[in-house]
Order: sequence, then structure tokens, then C-alpha cells
Amino acid sequence: MSRFFNATIQENVPVHANHNLLTLSIPEGAPAPLPGQFFMLQVSRGSDPLLKRAFSIFRTTQQGVQLLYRIRGRGTEILRTMKEGAVLEMLGPLGNCYPNPPRDKMPLILAGGIGIASVFPLIEKFAGRSIVFYGARTKDDLLMKDKAEKLSKKLFISTDDGSAGSRGTIAAVLSSFLADPHSPIPDCHIYACGPHPLLRAVSEIAERHGVTAYVSMEEHMACGIGACLGCVVKTRSGYSSVCKEGPVFKSTEIVW
Repeated sequence: MSRFFNATIQENVPVHANHNLLTLSIPEGAPAPLPGQFFMLQVSRGSDPLLKRAFSIFRTTQQGVQLLYRIRGRGTEILRTMKEGAVLEMLGPLGNCYPNPPRDKMPLILAGGIGIASVFPLIEKFAGRSIVFYGARTKDDLLMKDKAEKLSKKLFISTDDGSAGSRGTIAAVLSSFLADPHSPIPDCHIYACGPHPLLRAVSEIAERHGVTAYVSMEEHMACGIGACLGCVVKTRSGYSSVCKEGPVFKSTEIVW
């Protein structure tokens, strides 16, 4: 089946003042998404906005595919107003996925802000096995925290203002964890999604401790298939399109 199809909104509910959870039913036979992949959604029938928007796959349920998104521009403002029964044009699933760790490696899953949407399928996949690190600006920005806590072996929280968990960045929490002589090094792999400065810090921490890390890059996308070269990042082998060669890269591939 083609990766271009129409999907029907089942639910579009707020989970926070600036975030919604969108549930879409997709046609039978549509490719099953993998953790780390994304969809491109056309949120307007007109030209405002003209381009599709990229959304990480949050999870799949019996109802369909769920996308957790932040309202931060014209496209997502329009999407927030859409009701049950509305039809959206979709392209996907696109991009590569998070690779599975070897059986003897513990998954360390790290999210910064809305990055939780990308790594949540991993938290579900490795239920009871992974250690999760989740950081946000304030306690109110910690989305799906209770669900992540139930699914993880252990959950570490940090906030910039100290309103929940440790005060500071989640990268600092990860660094302290790996520096602990009782931490499971080198028996772990890191999977991370969040803002660029956070991913860079995670990459540096992982390299310092000799731990393999995979990062999902957050870049603005226009086409989703590598044609427009609007989302390129510098890598060891040149320049790579996040939408096509990514969004998941081994952290040592990126030239930070």
C-alpha cells in the first residue's frame, strides 16, 4: 500500500495548555510505524500553511495511531481545532527507527520536552526493562509522566526550575548516573530525543563513558522524503537529510 493516504480523526484532546493528543484511524494495510519514525500531515486544504507538518509517532493503539504534539505555530493551531471525523492527508511512516539494543544491553531512554513523543514507543516496547530520563522546563511540561513511570524500570525527572525532580538539565542527571560506579556501564545503550543542545550534551556524555548512543534529530522538514534538502545536518560522511537518512542517527555520526 502507498505511504500516502487519508486518515480520520478519532480524538483530538488537550493533555496540557499547549499540547494535544491526536488519535487517527488509518486504512487497513497501511505500513505499521516503528519507534522513531514520523508522519507528515497536511493540516490545511488551502495554501496557509502550504507544507505538511512532521509529527513523531507517539504510540499505536486499537483505535489507531496517536501523535502527541505541541501547539506552536499556524499549522498546529489549525490542527488543534479539528474535530472527530475530520480527514487528514498523511504521508508515512517515514525515516528510520531506533535500532534494538543487544540482549545484554539495558536501554537508557532520554527525553527533553516534547521529545517524549518520539521515545515513548521505546518505553512501551521495553516495558519494565528501561531506565528513563525525562527533563522539561517545569513540572507542568512533563507530559505522560505517570505512564512513563509505570512502564519504566526507573524514572529520573529534572526540571529547569526545580519544580519537579532534580533542578537543571536531564543531561546532568544522565551524567551523574553514568558516573556512579554502580551504574550498568558498559551494559547499556542510550536513546535520546530533544532540543539540539541537549542531544549534543548527551552525545558528549556517552562518548566520555564509552556508551553507544542514538539520537533523534529535531529539524524543520518540508517534504519528508529527502528531496528538498531543507533538513540537512552535518555528519562525518558529509551532509544528511534528517527526514531520509534520519531522524535517528548514531550520536558519533553527527558533527556537533
